[in-house]
Amino acid sequence: MENLGFVLSCFATIALLFVAAWLAEKYLVKERKAFSSTHYITYTAIFASLAGALMFFEIPLFFAPSFYKIDLSEIPVLICTFYLGPVAGVAAELLKVMVKLLLKGTSTAFVGDFANFAVGCSFVLPASIVYHAKPGRRTALTGMLAGTLVMTVFGSAFNAVYLLPKFAALYGMPMEAIIGMGTKINPSITSVSTLVLFAVVPFNLLKGAIDSVLTFLLYKRISPILHRGDEKRRERREAKAA
Repeated sequence: MENLGFVLSCFATIALLFVAAWLAEKYLVKERKAFSSTHYITYTAIFASLAGALMFFEIPLFFAPSFYKIDLSEIPVLICTFYLGPVAGVAAELLKVMVKLLLKGTSTAFVGDFANFAVGCSFVLPASIVYHAKPGRRTALTGMLAGTLVMTVFGSAFNAVYLLPKFAALYGMPMEAIIGMGTKINPSITSVSTLVLFAVVPFNLLKGAIDSVLTFLLYKRISPILHRGDEKRRERREAKAA
């Protein structure tokens, strides 16, 4: 029953995030670009595959226990969602985790993979909504800042309330042992709340900052390539409408 509850909560969360992305795209995005289904699916799959590959390259952090590692997989997802919209961002976030599972499998009984998807969406979705409400460099930066803050708050609460207790139960470890891993690195970590404060919060802030800066620098360079066919697509739509 516990496993069934976990599976159902995963599907419910995925469905809820897709609905939220669809509603945002329908009511908040001002300039919805009409891509062909082939174009949309192809580019979403390409960015998701790149993101899945980047999940294999993890960077340990000196201020957090070894199970907290930064990867750069959100960068292709951010580029994808800025280009195609919020729904594509959530889809790419889900597909990147599936790519990682197909190539590497899971070492956390899918708990860590589900957390990666949920926390990743808490970063990508706000960034995409803010950007597409009024596309531009400034709103891109504002959106990624908003996404970083949402991810920090959500990721911290998610770790404290769900993820850390779930890992403790999964590996049969008392919570004190997990906290002790943090204490060895930082003596100020003596409880779940201090583990979140001194490890999870800076982890998410650093991750958001790195991903935001690199995405901003990369998107400026590849945006002309991505948008090169926009005028032709617009002309074809107008010709069909006429």
